[in-house]
Amino acid sequence: MTRDLRRYARQTYVRLIVGALLLLFIVGDGLIYLIYGKGPALMGLFCLLVGLMPVALTLLFLLLLEWMTKKTGGE
Repeated sequence: MTRDLRRYARQTYVRLIVGALLLLFIVGDGLIYLIYGKGPALMGLFCLLVGLMPVALTLLFLLLLEWMTKKTGGE
């Protein structure tokens, strides 16, 4: 029985990122909603989404580069 440690590491990394984002959005924006109300919570959600947009675009670009490299046969 073999273990793929790279797959395990990638899976753990993805789970950590998803957990952090869930905490940020649910707990962070939930507290804004409980303390200040609906309007500020929507603005907080908008600010979180706009703030994460450069990160998402960078990851999308890197995934595109990885896909192109695999498609052309590069290592």
